[in-house]
Amino acid sequence: MTTDNFTGALPSDGTASLEDRILGGLDAEQREVASTLNGPLCVLAGAGTGKTRAITHRIAYGVHSGVYTPQRLLAVTFTARAAAEMRSRLRDLGAGNVQARTFHAAALRQLQFFWPQAVGGTLPNLLEHKAQMLAEAARRLRLSTDRASIRDLASEIEWAKVSMLTPANYLENAQGRGTPGGFDLTAVARVFQAYEDVKTDRNVIDFEDVLLITVGILQEDEKVAATVREQYRHFVVDEYQDVSPLQQRLLELWLGGRDELCVVGDASQTIYSFTGASPRHLLDFKARYPQANVVKLIRDYRSTPQVVKLANDLLAGRRSGGPAADAAWAKPLQLVAQRPAGPTPSFIECTDDEAEAATVTRKIQALLDAGTPASEVAILFRTNGQSEAYEQALAAAGIGYQLRGGERFFARKEVRDAILQLRAATRAATDEDAGPLGQLVRDIVASLGYTDSAPHSGGALRERWESLAALVALADELVQARGPQFGLPDFVNELQERSLAQHAPTVQGVTLASLHAAKGLEWDAVFLVGLSEGLMPISFADSPESVDEERRLLYVGITRAREHLSLSWSTARTPGGRANRKPSRFLDGLRPDSVASSQVRGKAAAPRRKAAAPVVCRVCGSMLSTGAERKVGRCNSCPPGYEEQTFEALRAWRRSVAVSADVPAFVVFTDATLTAIAEAKPSSLEELAGLAGVGPSKLEKYGEDVLRVLTESTAL
Repeated sequence: MTTDNFTGALPSDGTASLEDRILGGLDAEQREVASTLNGPLCVLAGAGTGKTRAITHRIAYGVHSGVYTPQRLLAVTFTARAAAEMRSRLRDLGAGNVQARTFHAAALRQLQFFWPQAVGGTLPNLLEHKAQMLAEAARRLRLSTDRASIRDLASEIEWAKVSMLTPANYLENAQGRGTPGGFDLTAVARVFQAYEDVKTDRNVIDFEDVLLITVGILQEDEKVAATVREQYRHFVVDEYQDVSPLQQRLLELWLGGRDELCVVGDASQTIYSFTGASPRHLLDFKARYPQANVVKLIRDYRSTPQVVKLANDLLAGRRSGGPAADAAWAKPLQLVAQRPAGPTPSFIECTDDEAEAATVTRKIQALLDAGTPASEVAILFRTNGQSEAYEQALAAAGIGYQLRGGERFFARKEVRDAILQLRAATRAATDEDAGPLGQLVRDIVASLGYTDSAPHSGGALRERWESLAALVALADELVQARGPQFGLPDFVNELQERSLAQHAPTVQGVTLASLHAAKGLEWDAVFLVGLSEGLMPISFADSPESVDEERRLLYVGITRAREHLSLSWSTARTPGGRANRKPSRFLDGLRPDSVASSQVRGKAAAPRRKAAAPVVCRVCGSMLSTGAERKVGRCNSCPPGYEEQTFEALRAWRRSVAVSADVPAFVVFTDATLTAIAEAKPSSLEELAGLAGVGPSKLEKYGEDVLRVLTESTAL
């Protein structure tokens, strides 16, 4: 059973009323969403509650009842795959002319149309990847970078741009952002500016520029803004908890003060704040639109009561988050399971990562043997680096898998060859070739290696077969959804659209994916692995807000499971290694009580190590929220505790060392570390080594010189 169980096109024989045909299969809350066609509408939709079903039926009902003109409604979501899925559902509901796009795709379409009249000339080329331009920007500044630092710098610049910051005001608004790519924020601001200069020199724009330039044109050109607002009268925004300030500004300009807006989201599934996403727009919707209708979808059609209870209990245990007065934050949606009871989620502790991968693989094999399709099984982890052990274990067991985020489905050679042959068959087709679409597709891809039975061997042969089998299965599914009139030309067009949107069909293999990549997906069986402190929450989650986001990330992982759910962790990284790992704090109160289980065996339970208390300011006692503050031991609002002459002497020494070594000053010591040294005034190498930011190599390289500078500055 899936969350959205609409399986066919609308009846068109005229025997049922419009309301029955479109609204008949919805529950009370979904029906309220679908029948509320005007005015601001906020839908708070929990995981698995059928939000896509509700909003697509709302659009279809509005179109068929004449309230909406299809070409004048814009539905916006956050991924090309989600937009393609929405368009597919709308076609099934007879509303195929409605525009369903991502923010970027909608803005790019408008930019391409209005650029000649608003700016003049030809729209610059779109830069798909920032790495090359960023590397050149760093070289111009004589900064040394590697792939990891370039990736981090790209993420930071993307965050800055969607937060509507420029190189000029980045520094003052980015305090507490750490050291992206290993660079201090001043260096990041310089790279940001250099990157913008390189783009200008090359006459290219990036994806964030598409939104920024569109916003600029709509703000400055009233004629263009009026044209856009005349074109689009109604708006629907899915995953509204993930909008950035820039996307929100674009939406406001599209609306132009009107309130024909429906937003759908769940603050408990906000997991992309590091990209600039904020649930604040969702949580403040009622304040911005006091007359708005608010509908809560809490009936979970996806997961068993056992899985739903675990998800609810996880959120009930949150100790941090947004402002306490914010009721929407304090009281997350409590899901109510609609499915029959299923197996109890399992909690598994393993001795090491290798043993954990082997245990998970054995459990997966048991599910496959019992009839669960491999495509309905997923292994989800916090970081992509965790996948290798599971790839090896599955391969050794002869179980096929697909790594989400690996080679894209439509980029695979066998898929490209199949589409070429299907297209050629369409051009050469005659009336004699007419027949069931599924069989036609099977006959065409048979020459590429497809057979009705999967090959017994693994490796490349099995992967090729799985890709072709996914195309065959998609043909069967589309005929069932669209009707027997859906033919080969329609199928080729569908594949072309899906290829552009990277909306891949289901491949028969266990899915390996990060928790972030799993958002929006679901499986019969989910294995959440590596749930130990340092990985969940991740070690660099060093504030209450970031820890709370990690909890929401685990919530997203749990709610991907329909029936079978396993949560596991290991006590050591390698076989025979020291068992110093602890299960994630998020599992406290969820996993079987350790004291009770120990008492059953007649043994005393070892107390769980108390989590380290937050570091507080030594001046005012408030909690320190950034790495820079913790290095110094003082919050930014409290006055420094060093003598100015000491700090300036250290800065002069650092500048001299940096010039001699031809490196940026922060490479020697960051400002935060220099401040900590000036305030602590260490008198020995041992005391200096105890300061954050002074590692063994820097102690050996600069330690004696630092002590000398401190001594000399004190004597002045």
